[in-house]
Amino acid sequence: MAGRLIYLIGPSGSGKDSLLDAAREPMAARGCRIVRRVITRSAEAKGEAAQAVSVEDFTLMQAQGDFALDWFANGLHYGIPKEIDRWLGEGHDVLINGSRGHLAQARQRYPDLSAVLLCVDQSVLRQRLLARGRESAEEIEARLARNAQFADDLLAEDPALLLLDNSGALEQTVARLLQGIDREHACA
Repeated sequence: MAGRLIYLIGPSGSGKDSLLDAAREPMAARGCRIVRRVITRSAEAKGEAAQAVSVEDFTLMQAQGDFALDWFANGLHYGIPKEIDRWLGEGHDVLINGSRGHLAQARQRYPDLSAVLLCVDQSVLRQRLLARGRESAEEIEARLARNAQFADDLLAEDPALLLLDNSGALEQTVARLLQGIDREHACA
């Protein structure tokens, strides 16, 4: 039996990286693999533990067919290594940090994927973005407005999305993720 792709999405600052780190061990106990993305940003940049590559290397990897999924967003290229196809074929469930804007394309390639939308209360998200110090207050407000509209649009397009609130304690979010996945029999 083939495994299922679990496609985690959410706005910047929602805590996807923290959730992936915290869920790694319990997900592995369920036979689920968490994938490390390839990203065209500096290896010194803070954020997820991704494989950092140059744009030239990414383009070469893309041309060689090294990615199962890839996209461009926020000035960066992102790739999901094609080894996920082998893992899925072996019956492993695979959790990836995806892209909200690429969900439709991912669903075309993996029609049975389980999409998980990580949500955060707007005031909590505002505080997290301010604490990061990467954007001006105006940029943050614009991001929050886009995020609210994007979430509404996603829910309208894909009512099967598993909504996961990460406004509180991370341990609670991990527990709800595991419960949601178990309900769908994705990693059980």
